[in-house]
Amino acid sequence: MNDQQIKIIQQTFAMVVPIADTAADLFYTRLFELDPSLKKLFKSDLTLQGAKLMKMLGYVVNGLNNLDALIPAIQDLGRRHVDYGVTSDMYETVGLSLLWTLEKGLGPAYTEEAKEAWCTAYTILKNVMCDAAYNDEIA
Repeated sequence: MNDQQIKIIQQTFAMVVPIADTAADLFYTRLFELDPSLKKLFKSDLTLQGAKLMKMLGYVVNGLNNLDALIPAIQDLGRRHVDYGVTSDMYETVGLSLLWTLEKGLGPAYTEEAKEAWCTAYTILKNVMCDAAYNDEIA
């Protein structure tokens, strides 16, 4: 991931922040459309879960300028997701839902360049989480 991609991710995420509740709702609606079986993983209120999602995304987006400091937290997050019942194959669906949400939420600001940047970032984070959680198994 290069500096320009980081800048694009941070700029576009800043546009998502004002619509965070809507974005979270879009994300979970799409996630469950893509795979209804994932509903069983969410035992708490989805509004609260959505707020946690947006907070974590903000943490990651703001940390992209210092990946060395961010990676241990992402590894820990990956390990915790195993305890929630998340399997490595579920990350594909999550990624599809995230990118769809960004497309819907950002509208014309979701350019090909923005899509590529977000895809790159998600792939890196997914791989770090899966590597930590599943003993070097890359999803």
